[in-house]
Amino acid sequence: MNKIDAVITWVDGNDPIHIAKREQYGTQKMLVTDDVAGSTRYISVGEIFYCVASLNRFAPWLNKIYLVTDDQDPGLGDFLNKHFPEGHIPVEIVSHKTIFEGYERFLPTFNSITIESMTWRIPGLSEHYIEFNDDLILSAPVYPQDFFTPEGNPICYGKMYSSILVRISRFLKSRLDGRKAVTYKETMMNAASLLGYKARMLKVYHTPKALCKSFYQRYFEKHPQVLERNIRHRFRHYTQFNPQVLQYMALRRMGLTPLRKAYDNLLYLKPTKDDAYVQEKLRLFTQRNGYKFGCFNSLDQATEESRSLVIKWIEDRLRLNP
Repeated sequence: MNKIDAVITWVDGNDPIHIAKREQYGTQKMLVTDDVAGSTRYISVGEIFYCVASLNRFAPWLNKIYLVTDDQDPGLGDFLNKHFPEGHIPVEIVSHKTIFEGYERFLPTFNSITIESMTWRIPGLSEHYIEFNDDLILSAPVYPQDFFTPEGNPICYGKMYSSILVRISRFLKSRLDGRKAVTYKETMMNAASLLGYKARMLKVYHTPKALCKSFYQRYFEKHPQVLERNIRHRFRHYTQFNPQVLQYMALRRMGLTPLRKAYDNLLYLKPTKDDAYVQEKLRLFTQRNGYKFGCFNSLDQATEESRSLVIKWIEDRLRLNP
Protein backbone atom coordinates (compact mmCIF):
# COMPACT_ATOMS: atom_id res chain seq x y z
CA MET A 1 0.00 0.00 0.00
CA ASN A 2 1.60 3.24 -1.12
CA LYS A 3 -0.79 5.55 0.69
CA ILE A 4 -3.98 5.56 2.72
CA ASP A 5 -6.41 8.48 2.79
CA ALA A 6 -9.11 9.32 5.32
CA VAL A 7 -12.63 10.37 4.32
CA ILE A 8 -14.89 12.18 6.78
CA THR A 9 -18.53 12.91 6.03
CA TRP A 10 -19.67 16.05 7.82
CA VAL A 11 -22.53 18.51 7.93
CA ASP A 12 -23.19 21.64 9.93
CA GLY A 13 -26.86 21.18 10.68
CA ASN A 14 -26.99 24.53 12.46
CA ASP A 15 -26.35 26.35 9.19
CA PRO A 16 -29.51 28.34 8.24
CA ILE A 17 -28.97 27.54 4.56
CA HIS A 18 -28.84 23.82 5.29
CA ILE A 19 -31.90 24.03 7.53
CA ALA A 20 -33.82 25.83 4.79
CA LYS A 21 -32.91 23.14 2.25
CA ARG A 22 -34.02 20.36 4.60
CA GLU A 23 -37.34 22.13 5.13
CA GLN A 24 -37.74 22.57 1.38
CA TYR A 25 -37.29 18.89 0.54
CA GLY A 26 -38.53 17.14 3.68
CA THR A 27 -42.06 16.82 4.99
CA GLN A 28 -42.90 18.14 8.44
CA LYS A 29 -43.17 14.58 9.79
CA MET A 30 -39.80 13.60 8.38
CA LEU A 31 -38.08 16.60 9.92
CA VAL A 32 -39.07 15.59 13.46
CA THR A 33 -38.35 11.86 13.05
CA ASP A 34 -34.87 11.00 14.31
CA ASP A 35 -34.35 7.85 12.24
CA VAL A 36 -35.01 9.76 9.00
CA ALA A 37 -34.36 13.50 9.21
CA GLY A 38 -34.60 14.66 12.82
CA SER A 39 -32.34 17.58 13.72
CA THR A 40 -30.05 15.36 15.84
CA ARG A 41 -28.84 13.72 12.61
CA TYR A 42 -27.30 17.04 11.53
CA ILE A 43 -26.51 19.13 14.61
CA SER A 44 -22.81 19.78 15.13
CA VAL A 45 -21.24 20.59 18.49
CA GLY A 46 -17.68 20.75 17.17
CA GLU A 47 -17.07 17.01 16.74
CA ILE A 48 -15.30 17.53 13.41
CA PHE A 49 -12.43 19.37 15.14
CA TYR A 50 -11.80 16.44 17.46
CA CYS A 51 -12.12 13.88 14.68
CA VAL A 52 -9.49 15.62 12.55
CA ALA A 53 -7.26 16.31 15.55
CA SER A 54 -7.36 12.62 16.50
CA LEU A 55 -6.15 11.60 13.03
CA ASN A 56 -3.22 13.98 13.31
CA ARG A 57 -2.41 12.85 16.84
CA PHE A 58 -2.72 9.10 16.41
CA ALA A 59 -2.40 8.43 12.64
CA PRO A 60 0.05 11.01 11.24
CA TRP A 61 0.99 8.49 8.54
CA LEU A 62 -2.29 9.18 6.70
CA ASN A 63 -1.72 10.70 3.28
CA LYS A 64 -4.67 13.12 3.13
CA ILE A 65 -7.99 13.90 4.78
CA TYR A 66 -10.98 14.45 2.50
CA LEU A 67 -13.87 16.25 4.19
CA VAL A 68 -17.10 15.59 2.27
CA THR A 69 -19.67 18.34 2.78
CA ASP A 70 -22.63 20.16 1.27
CA ASP A 71 -20.45 23.15 0.31
CA GLN A 72 -19.71 23.96 3.95
CA ASP A 73 -16.41 24.77 5.65
CA PRO A 74 -15.82 24.13 9.38
CA GLY A 75 -12.78 26.42 9.42
CA LEU A 76 -10.14 23.95 10.54
CA GLY A 77 -7.10 25.96 9.53
CA ASP A 78 -6.44 28.03 12.66
CA PHE A 79 -7.32 25.09 14.92
CA LEU A 80 -4.83 22.76 13.22
CA ASN A 81 -2.09 25.39 13.04
CA LYS A 82 -2.50 26.05 16.76
CA HIS A 83 -2.44 22.44 17.94
CA PHE A 84 -0.09 20.99 15.29
CA PRO A 85 2.31 23.87 14.60
CA GLU A 86 4.97 21.56 13.16
CA GLY A 87 2.60 20.44 10.42
CA HIS A 88 -0.54 18.40 9.92
CA ILE A 89 -2.15 16.04 7.45
CA PRO A 90 -3.42 17.97 4.39
CA VAL A 91 -7.19 18.53 4.40
CA GLU A 92 -9.30 18.96 1.26
CA ILE A 93 -12.99 19.86 1.32
CA VAL A 94 -15.01 17.94 -1.26
CA SER A 95 -18.47 19.09 -2.34
CA HIS A 96 -21.36 16.71 -2.77
CA LYS A 97 -21.57 18.11 -6.30
CA THR A 98 -18.16 16.63 -7.05
CA ILE A 99 -18.91 13.05 -5.99
CA PHE A 100 -22.39 13.19 -7.54
CA GLU A 101 -21.14 14.30 -10.94
CA GLY A 102 -23.50 12.73 -13.48
CA TYR A 103 -26.03 12.11 -10.71
CA GLU A 104 -26.84 15.72 -9.86
CA ARG A 105 -30.58 14.96 -10.06
CA PHE A 106 -30.26 13.31 -6.64
CA LEU A 107 -28.95 16.49 -4.99
CA PRO A 108 -29.31 18.01 -2.53
CA THR A 109 -29.15 14.99 -0.28
CA PHE A 110 -29.40 14.83 3.49
CA ASN A 111 -28.82 11.10 3.71
CA SER A 112 -25.62 9.61 5.16
CA ILE A 113 -26.23 6.26 3.42
CA THR A 114 -26.60 7.99 0.07
CA ILE A 115 -23.43 10.03 0.60
CA GLU A 116 -21.38 7.03 1.75
CA SER A 117 -22.45 5.21 -1.40
CA MET A 118 -20.59 7.88 -3.41
CA THR A 119 -17.47 8.81 -1.44
CA TRP A 120 -15.36 6.40 -3.52
CA ARG A 121 -15.81 8.86 -6.41
CA ILE A 122 -13.66 11.55 -4.75
CA PRO A 123 -11.10 12.67 -7.38
CA GLY A 124 -7.60 11.57 -6.41
CA LEU A 125 -8.77 9.29 -3.59
CA SER A 126 -6.29 6.53 -2.80
CA GLU A 127 -7.19 2.89 -3.48
CA HIS A 128 -7.09 2.17 0.25
CA TYR A 129 -8.98 4.61 2.45
CA ILE A 130 -10.62 4.80 5.86
CA GLU A 131 -14.08 6.29 6.26
CA PHE A 132 -15.15 8.22 9.36
CA ASN A 133 -18.30 9.89 10.57
CA ASP A 134 -17.57 13.14 12.35
CA ASP A 135 -18.60 11.69 15.73
CA LEU A 136 -15.70 9.22 15.55
CA ILE A 137 -12.22 9.78 16.92
CA LEU A 138 -9.06 7.77 17.22
CA SER A 139 -8.30 7.40 20.92
CA ALA A 140 -4.89 5.69 20.75
CA PRO A 141 -2.11 5.28 18.19
CA VAL A 142 -3.14 3.20 15.17
CA TYR A 143 -1.24 1.86 12.18
CA PRO A 144 -2.08 0.66 8.66
CA GLN A 145 -2.17 -2.95 9.90
CA ASP A 146 -5.11 -2.00 12.15
CA PHE A 147 -7.14 -1.45 8.98
CA PHE A 148 -5.67 -3.52 6.15
CA THR A 149 -4.00 -6.91 5.82
CA PRO A 150 -0.46 -7.14 4.37
CA GLU A 151 -2.14 -8.06 1.07
CA GLY A 152 -4.16 -4.83 1.15
CA ASN A 153 -7.54 -6.30 2.07
CA PRO A 154 -9.78 -4.31 4.44
CA ILE A 155 -10.20 -5.43 8.04
CA CYS A 156 -13.74 -5.29 9.42
CA TYR A 157 -14.56 -4.63 13.06
CA GLY A 158 -17.75 -6.63 13.36
CA LYS A 159 -19.26 -10.09 13.62
CA MET A 160 -21.60 -12.40 11.77
CA TYR A 161 -25.20 -12.08 12.95
CA SER A 162 -28.56 -13.71 12.35
CA SER A 163 -30.60 -11.65 9.91
CA ILE A 164 -33.64 -13.77 10.76
CA LEU A 165 -33.94 -11.88 14.03
CA VAL A 166 -33.83 -8.58 12.15
CA ARG A 167 -36.48 -9.78 9.69
CA ILE A 168 -38.78 -10.85 12.52
CA SER A 169 -38.25 -7.51 14.24
CA ARG A 170 -39.10 -5.64 11.04
CA PHE A 171 -42.28 -7.69 10.62
CA LEU A 172 -43.43 -7.20 14.21
CA LYS A 173 -42.44 -3.57 14.53
CA SER A 174 -45.36 -1.16 14.40
CA ARG A 175 -45.29 1.40 11.65
CA LEU A 176 -44.44 5.01 12.43
CA ASP A 177 -46.85 7.42 10.77
CA GLY A 178 -47.66 4.73 8.22
CA ARG A 179 -44.02 3.94 7.32
CA LYS A 180 -41.35 1.50 8.37
CA ALA A 181 -38.63 2.79 10.65
CA VAL A 182 -35.06 2.96 9.43
CA THR A 183 -32.59 1.07 11.61
CA TYR A 184 -28.84 0.51 11.37
CA LYS A 185 -29.27 -3.27 11.49
CA GLU A 186 -31.78 -3.27 8.66
CA THR A 187 -29.43 -1.39 6.34
CA MET A 188 -26.86 -4.12 7.04
CA MET A 189 -29.44 -6.83 6.43
CA ASN A 190 -30.35 -5.20 3.11
CA ALA A 191 -26.70 -5.37 2.05
CA ALA A 192 -26.57 -9.08 2.89
CA SER A 193 -29.82 -9.71 1.01
CA LEU A 194 -28.41 -7.97 -2.05
CA LEU A 195 -25.62 -10.56 -2.09
CA GLY A 196 -28.05 -13.45 -1.70
CA TYR A 197 -27.70 -14.08 2.03
CA LYS A 198 -31.05 -14.97 3.62
CA ALA A 199 -30.22 -15.96 7.19
CA ARG A 200 -26.84 -14.36 7.92
CA MET A 201 -25.50 -10.84 7.81
CA LEU A 202 -22.45 -8.94 8.93
CA LYS A 203 -23.00 -6.61 11.86
CA VAL A 204 -20.54 -3.74 11.86
CA TYR A 205 -20.07 -1.25 14.67
CA HIS A 206 -19.40 2.46 15.00
CA THR A 207 -15.73 2.22 14.14
CA PRO A 208 -13.73 3.68 11.25
CA LYS A 209 -14.30 1.63 8.08
CA ALA A 210 -11.35 0.47 5.98
CA LEU A 211 -12.38 0.31 2.31
CA CYS A 212 -11.04 -0.34 -1.18
CA LYS A 213 -12.06 2.06 -3.93
CA SER A 214 -11.71 -0.52 -6.70
CA PHE A 215 -14.40 -2.75 -5.19
CA TYR A 216 -17.04 -0.04 -5.55
CA GLN A 217 -15.79 0.84 -9.03
CA ARG A 218 -16.16 -2.73 -10.22
CA TYR A 219 -19.41 -3.51 -8.42
CA PHE A 220 -21.33 -0.39 -9.36
CA GLU A 221 -20.05 -0.48 -12.95
CA LYS A 222 -21.57 -3.95 -13.16
CA HIS A 223 -24.72 -3.01 -11.19
CA PRO A 224 -25.47 0.67 -11.94
CA GLN A 225 -29.15 0.23 -11.08
CA VAL A 226 -28.21 -0.90 -7.57
CA LEU A 227 -26.28 2.32 -7.02
CA GLU A 228 -29.11 4.50 -8.34
CA ARG A 229 -31.68 2.80 -6.13
CA ASN A 230 -29.52 3.49 -3.09
CA ILE A 231 -28.77 7.15 -3.80
CA ARG A 232 -32.18 8.33 -4.99
CA HIS A 233 -33.44 8.90 -1.44
CA ARG A 234 -32.70 12.40 -0.14
CA PHE A 235 -33.52 11.19 3.39
CA ARG A 236 -32.91 7.78 4.97
CA HIS A 237 -35.22 5.03 3.72
CA TYR A 238 -35.76 1.50 5.01
CA THR A 239 -34.94 -0.06 1.61
CA GLN A 240 -31.40 1.29 1.54
CA PHE A 241 -28.34 -0.89 2.10
CA ASN A 242 -25.16 -0.13 4.00
CA PRO A 243 -22.48 0.15 1.26
CA GLN A 244 -19.64 -0.66 3.66
CA VAL A 245 -21.28 -3.94 4.68
CA LEU A 246 -21.85 -4.72 1.00
CA GLN A 247 -18.11 -4.44 0.39
CA TYR A 248 -17.11 -6.40 3.48
CA MET A 249 -19.53 -9.28 2.85
CA ALA A 250 -18.65 -9.55 -0.83
CA LEU A 251 -14.93 -9.63 -0.09
CA ARG A 252 -15.38 -11.92 2.91
CA ARG A 253 -17.15 -14.44 0.68
CA MET A 254 -13.87 -14.62 -1.25
CA GLY A 255 -11.91 -15.01 1.98
CA LEU A 256 -10.45 -11.51 1.77
CA THR A 257 -11.90 -9.64 4.76
CA PRO A 258 -10.93 -10.79 8.27
CA LEU A 259 -13.10 -9.87 11.24
CA ARG A 260 -11.95 -8.34 14.50
CA LYS A 261 -13.94 -7.81 17.68
CA ALA A 262 -15.20 -4.23 17.74
CA TYR A 263 -15.66 -3.78 21.46
CA ASP A 264 -12.10 -4.84 22.20
CA ASN A 265 -11.13 -1.64 20.41
CA LEU A 266 -14.15 0.67 20.64
CA LEU A 267 -15.32 2.98 23.38
CA TYR A 268 -18.92 3.91 22.63
CA LEU A 269 -21.12 6.49 24.29
CA LYS A 270 -24.78 6.18 23.39
CA PRO A 271 -27.08 9.22 23.04
CA THR A 272 -28.40 9.98 26.51
CA LYS A 273 -29.30 12.65 29.05
CA ASP A 274 -28.22 10.36 31.90
CA ASP A 275 -25.30 12.13 33.59
CA ALA A 276 -24.50 9.10 35.77
CA TYR A 277 -24.15 6.88 32.67
CA VAL A 278 -21.77 9.34 31.03
CA GLN A 279 -19.64 9.72 34.16
CA GLU A 280 -19.36 5.96 34.61
CA LYS A 281 -18.45 5.43 30.95
CA LEU A 282 -15.74 8.08 31.08
CA ARG A 283 -14.37 6.49 34.24
CA LEU A 284 -14.15 3.10 32.53
CA PHE A 285 -12.63 4.64 29.41
CA THR A 286 -9.96 6.34 31.51
CA GLN A 287 -9.05 3.12 33.33
CA ARG A 288 -8.32 1.28 30.10
CA ASN A 289 -5.98 2.74 27.51
CA GLY A 290 -6.36 -0.01 24.92
CA TYR A 291 -9.33 1.46 23.04
CA LYS A 292 -8.27 2.59 19.57
CA PHE A 293 -11.57 4.11 18.47
CA GLY A 294 -14.14 6.33 20.14
CA CYS A 295 -17.70 7.10 19.10
CA PHE A 296 -19.56 9.84 20.94
CA ASN A 297 -23.00 9.52 19.43
CA SER A 298 -25.33 12.57 19.28
CA LEU A 299 -23.60 14.70 21.90
CA ASP A 300 -26.23 17.34 21.25
CA GLN A 301 -28.67 15.14 23.19
CA ALA A 302 -26.49 15.06 26.32
CA THR A 303 -26.91 17.52 29.16
CA GLU A 304 -24.59 20.52 29.20
CA GLU A 305 -22.74 19.03 32.17
CA SER A 306 -22.17 15.69 30.43
CA ARG A 307 -21.19 17.35 27.17
CA SER A 308 -18.56 19.42 29.00
CA LEU A 309 -17.17 16.30 30.69
CA VAL A 310 -16.96 14.42 27.40
CA ILE A 311 -15.26 17.30 25.61
CA LYS A 312 -12.72 17.67 28.42
CA TRP A 313 -12.03 13.92 28.31
CA ILE A 314 -11.50 14.05 24.53
CA GLU A 315 -9.25 17.11 24.73
CA ASP A 316 -7.17 15.45 27.44
CA ARG A 317 -6.87 12.23 25.43
CA LEU A 318 -5.85 14.17 22.30
CA ARG A 319 -3.51 16.43 24.29
CA LEU A 320 -5.24 19.57 23.06
CA ASN A 321 -5.16 21.43 26.38
CA PRO A 322 -2.26 23.82 27.16
